[in-house]
Amino acid sequence: MRRPVKKRPPVGGDYVYHSEKVEKLINYIMERGKKNAARKIVYGAFDLIKEKTKTEPLEVFETAIQNVAPNMEIRSRRVGGANYQVPHEVRPERKLSLAFRWLIEAAKSKKGKPMAEKLSEEILAAKNNEGDAVRKRENVHKMAEANRAFAHFAIRRSK
Repeated sequence: MRRPVKKRPPVGGDYVYHSEKVEKLINYIMERGKKNAARKIVYGAFDLIKEKTKTEPLEVFETAIQNVAPNMEIRSRRVGGANYQVPHEVRPERKLSLAFRWLIEAAKSKKGKPMAEKLSEEILAAKNNEGDAVRKRENVHKMAEANRAFAHFAIRRSK
């Protein structure tokens, strides 16, 4: 039997933009409990976005997250001694966490610049449907599409 979903305490909005998503991004970037360093990175990236685009960085960030978040992914399922890659729809919370993870991963993979600059470039690229994070989403969608033949193995749960 499946375990119940963990009730997590809600994340409050951040200080500058009063956005829950921005605060979650800060928490994802944070390493070893250094939240102020993570805030400097995120707010620095947002300042660079505002400088480059002359628009509200929160709108650019929201668009980038929508462009990076996957709709489908594959999960392994064992049926009769064989493992199948079964496509599944992605829950909204997981969409957000995957989008953040892929954005940060793509920014970290670039070398030779401060993290705030790399993050701002990746967010701007994602806004325009470009960049490594969007490419990762496309690869996940291609895998799900290629394994669509095994969709009948997906477990249907009634809510």
